[in-house]
Amino acid sequence: MAKTNNTADIGFEKEIWKAADLLRGNLDASEYKSVVLGLIFLKYISDRFEVKYNELVDEGDGFEEDIDEYTAENIFFVPQDARWAVVAEAAHTPEIGTVIDNAMRLIEKENPRLKGILPKNFARPELDKRRLGDVVDLFTNIRMKEHGDSKDILGRTYEYCLSKFAEAEGKLAGEFYTPACIVSTLVEVLQPYSGRVYDPCCGSGGMFVQSAKFIERHQGNINNISVFGQDSNPTTWKMAQMNLAIRGIEADLGKFAADTFFSDQHPTLKADYILANPPFNLSDWGADKLQDDVRWKYGIPPSGNANFAWIQHMIHHLSPGGHIGMVLANGALSSQSGGEGTIRENIIKADLVECIVAMPSQLFYTTGIPVSLWFLSRNKKQTGKILFIDARQMGTMVTRKLRELTEEDILRIAKTFNDFQAGTLEDEKGYCAVATLDDVAKQDYILTPGRYVGIAEAEDDGEPFQEKMERLTSELSEMFEKSHQLEEEIRKQLGSIGFRI
Repeated sequence: MAKTNNTADIGFEKEIWKAADLLRGNLDASEYKSVVLGLIFLKYISDRFEVKYNELVDEGDGFEEDIDEYTAENIFFVPQDARWAVVAEAAHTPEIGTVIDNAMRLIEKENPRLKGILPKNFARPELDKRRLGDVVDLFTNIRMKEHGDSKDILGRTYEYCLSKFAEAEGKLAGEFYTPACIVSTLVEVLQPYSGRVYDPCCGSGGMFVQSAKFIERHQGNINNISVFGQDSNPTTWKMAQMNLAIRGIEADLGKFAADTFFSDQHPTLKADYILANPPFNLSDWGADKLQDDVRWKYGIPPSGNANFAWIQHMIHHLSPGGHIGMVLANGALSSQSGGEGTIRENIIKADLVECIVAMPSQLFYTTGIPVSLWFLSRNKKQTGKILFIDARQMGTMVTRKLRELTEEDILRIAKTFNDFQAGTLEDEKGYCAVATLDDVAKQDYILTPGRYVGIAEAEDDGEPFQEKMERLTSELSEMFEKSHQLEEEIRKQLGSIGFRI
């Protein structure tokens, strides 16, 4: 059965979101986002601490307050006055906001990795303290055994709330959220089992979370990957730190939030896997100040659009056997303006482009811009060839405005890619085609999949043409007759009230 990637098996997460949504009051979604996600994070680290604390108490050696016992197992130490029991006790007092803010400060003080990351805005007057207390109660009364491991359920809740904030914030959400089905497609194709994984515009860390899930599903070891990222938005950067901590993923996201083009936090990194969803068609990104940058090996990107700056930044950071999977607006497939056509041609001639997937519309909460997935590699198994996939007819509408790729869709795309690499793929008209670099050159180095896969042939229903035309014209004649009858009835009704046509 087709199963969607984003909204399957949502129960408890929805309950949390519904309760947390009551907190909004007069706050914008962007403001109360840190409140909700901060509470989820606080509950998560408190639960993990409490489990280890009780283990140490049972051992009876008196080490339950020894911070080293926790850090040795990558567990955040939670000081006495920051523990959930203290927060829960204050749930229905006017001081609940101050108690939570204080807990966040104490936790940051004891855990340098979290310094400056946790939200401390719970005491502000705009936040309804009665509703805040109700949400604290909800968290306090969670019976984790009913919902699964606390790390897993809180991680899923964090991810679900991110998607709901993306829906609420519209265009602004593009800064922090890439739909899970798109990320899953990138991950299933690239299969990042081990090595250095990098996202130069990591948002809330979704690429890393899905990579970790992929490894777990295939019985791999999460410790076999090293995670590197960066984001320019300070709020988003903090959200990513919390999201990854909940998932038990240790990551280097740089010392602070910073512009990737002007303050590269990983200047010497050569990554094995790069997964990214850079901002679409970013203008005024500072090209005039970076004209001689070492990253522009294939041409200087135009100042009005950063698409090919992002592509070249990623290629620059790619290891000798590395792979890239990225989301780009469709304009990058064919644009000739500002020298983009020449840059694309040079990248294709360098035999870096391995696969292009045209995606369906309405996958994003934030934009209707059609997008494609680009897969690049320094170590292609099929040299001199590019796989084109037209997936525009895939997916299922889950709301009136939003489409999701199903698990079957994602696995089909991944299998098509794997078959191409193995040299066993046969072209399927309207869906996939393998083109040589000469074929692409004949198309002026335009990478739009439709040019290569063609149009799927209509299925022959077995009805002879002459018979079909006679049947259709007869049906059309009947419709015309019915139309005339309706027209006459309308004229009659209008005439009865004094109007004539």
